[in-house]
Amino acid sequence: MNCPPIDQCVTFIYTHDLSASIAFYEGVLGLALVLDQGVCRIYRVAGGAYLGICHRDDAPAPDAGRQRDVILTLVTHDVDGWHRHLAARGIIFEQPPLYNPRFNIYHCFLRDPAGYLIEIQRFLDPSWPADESG
Repeated sequence: MNCPPIDQCVTFIYTHDLSASIAFYEGVLGLALVLDQGVCRIYRVAGGAYLGICHRDDAPAPDAGRQRDVILTLVTHDVDGWHRHLAARGIIFEQPPLYNPRFNIYHCFLRDPAGYLIEIQRFLDPSWPADESG
């Protein structure tokens, strides 16, 4: 099957409090804003991967549980560095960095202001594709 190419990927999440999400994703995670659409802001995560954060009045509250179905995984070689960086900024982790033998990864978990679970992860499996720079 000869499919046309996919050039980029944008994942959208929703929040009641766009200001808190902006402060977190720009100020704490340092993601670069590439497009401000007013009620939606799109950030570059890596290469052609983007995260869109949009205000919606019907977005689930941070404790509503619907966010439990979504995990935003940020892949890096320096999980411990990210853990130190975020902990120094007052971020509370649901799980500190540890080795997960089931998936052969090293990772930690935290939540964004809207309640979405964020995993910071390093693949230890050598068959995982290297990024564009490496």
